[in-house]
Amino acid sequence: MFSLRLHRLGVWFKAIRVPFFTATIIPVTLGSILAWYDANNFNWIKFCWTLLGAMFIHAGTNLGNDYFDHLSGGDAANPNPTPFSGGSRVIQQGLIAPYQILFAALLFFVLGSAIGLYLNYVSGRNVVLILGIIGVFLGFFYSAKPLRIGYGSFGELAVGVGFGPLMVMGSYFVQARSLSFKALLISLPIGILIALVLLINEFPDYLADKKVGKRTLVVTLGKPGAVVLYHILLAGAYLIILFLMLFRFLPLYSFIVFLSLPLAIKAFVVSKRDFDKIYELLPANASTIGLHSVIGGLLGVSFLLDRMFIN
Repeated sequence: MFSLRLHRLGVWFKAIRVPFFTATIIPVTLGSILAWYDANNFNWIKFCWTLLGAMFIHAGTNLGNDYFDHLSGGDAANPNPTPFSGGSRVIQQGLIAPYQILFAALLFFVLGSAIGLYLNYVSGRNVVLILGIIGVFLGFFYSAKPLRIGYGSFGELAVGVGFGPLMVMGSYFVQARSLSFKALLISLPIGILIALVLLINEFPDYLADKKVGKRTLVVTLGKPGAVVLYHILLAGAYLIILFLMLFRFLPLYSFIVFLSLPLAIKAFVVSKRDFDKIYELLPANASTIGLHSVIGGLLGVSFLLDRMFIN
């Protein structure tokens, strides 16, 4: 009985795509560290509630994406799913019924929204409320009709905004109870990097997405054009960080971010060479996910180092 329940839990973890929660952990943690750095204020309880609420919205978004991609036939039309693309496959494999996925998605959105309302109450000024409404809107209508944002060419932008500025600014405000232009600027490379995760993961889905009318940037630009955009944005993330360092929005210790360059070079080389292949491209998919986590983590560490050794 215990092993059966453990297996069932593992199936739901697969559906929720728990390993991808780094997309939430990184911006929420970075925003909270920035608030501590600027306002000398950090509340662990608020941090935990913020992280949990954001992960609930993330889980709802992932489950909703699985459900609505099932309805459109996009996941079923994909003959070559990978660990990074093609959905969780729990519906296609008959592991969880579609109605259960939809119910769980709505439940997670409700739970995340409830936490957001609590954080808005204790933070005041309705900033968390506004950012939360935008986040839930983007998460649900990323796949749901009538908007289906992810089915057009703005899906990558929506993900970049949702998991970049919205989460960094929201977590910053919960701790500091103020908004910061600096935090907004620092959230930009984080948003770009998570958008790149989505972009590179869309390459294996090209044929399936095209078949069901999903106009992602890879479908719209074609794989050759999309990989050029991927390279430009990858370089752009580093250039923004360099710009922020030069104009002192980032501390000098942020140079440690450039320790990630070998991973970026690997992603560049593999994507340039194998963008039209599926399984050969997987190292670029993994490297892009790694870059988001490593760069976001190192940015947070740079503020900790600056506070420790300067102040």
